[in-house]
This record gives sequence, C-alpha cells and structure tokens, in this order.
Amino acid sequence: MCSDYPRDDYRESRPHRGGPRGGGGGGGGRHERRGVPLSELDPTTTEASRKVIGAAIEVHRALGPGFPRDVYAAALKGELDALSVKYEQGRKLDVKYKDKVIGQVTTDLFVEGRFIVTVAATCGPVGTPERLALRAQLKAADFELGLIVNFGERRLKDGLVRVVNIDKIRAEKGLGMDEDFDDTGHTHEFEQ
Repeated sequence: MCSDYPRDDYRESRPHRGGPRGGGGGGGGRHERRGVPLSELDPTTTEASRKVIGAAIEVHRALGPGFPRDVYAAALKGELDALSVKYEQGRKLDVKYKDKVIGQVTTDLFVEGRFIVTVAATCGPVGTPERLALRAQLKAADFELGLIVNFGERRLKDGLVRVVNIDKIRAEKGLGMDEDFDDTGHTHEFEQ
C-alpha cells in the first residue's frame, strides 16, 4: 500500500523548484515567484529541521517507499529519539476566530517546541491541499516553519517540502504584502 491519504483528482505536477512557472520562457507578463530563503527563518528552527530531515533520510534509506505512513512515523520517532530531538506526537492546536476557540487541529509531530512535521506515504508529489493544511496548522500555532516528509517518493528529496507561515515572517520582518513571495508559503532549499 502506497497511501493511506485520500488521493485528490486535483494534484499539482511537480512542486515548483525555482525558475519561471509554467511552460516556455516566462511570457504573458508573469513574473518569477520565489520561496522564502532559509536565512529568513530562525537559525535554531532551521537547525532542528535539518536534524529531522537527516533522520528522515536515514529512515528512507533503510525502508524505501511502499509502507504505510504509521511505519515511517514510528521509524522517524526512533531516529529522533536516537538524536535526542524532542518532539510531541499528536499535539492539539487551538484554531481561533475573532479571539474565540472554534476548533482544534492535531499535528503528526511537534518538534523542539518550534515547528510541525507532517508524515505522509503517498505515491506522487506533495500537492497544494497538503501544503495549505500544514500552513493552517502553522497559523494556528503561530509558528514560522513546518515540514512535510513524504516517504512514498522513490527519492526522499522529492518528498521533502518546507512550508512557512509567510504571514508570521512578514510580521516579524515588518514587511507588507510582497507578491514575490510564494503565497503557499513554501521554500525550496534543502541543505544537509
């Protein structure tokens, strides 16, 4: 089984990894949009995310794709334990509307009290619905970074997606609405 995540008919092709969007040479007045550089994020958070990525790579090397997500989540937790990376599983986050709690969302992993990790095991790329769901969790928690790890990809680097809470970063940096930032709030830099 490759997925215990429902497949949507609506899927993106491959995630944008730099360069103009769309085919051809950037015609039609479209401009290039970029993700948030890692240098814009808190260095402690970025370093913790690198540890999680390293642990995920180790798990993927050992297991490869094809297992259910729970198998990968258990293996990833084992690797994080071995690295002494602190995490909570199933942390509930309040969702507020006009200062009133209207519901809760539950994280897969809440790492080092700094960011959220979503574990997936789907065939195919991480799409917009998954990115937006994680971004909503980031907004609920008021955190700047989340990570989706899709162990279902043949090459794990194709299944790693950092998602940022662009509103929080703009607020912290005193920035207004900047259309050059990727509005799904994801970055494309994976350094190890």
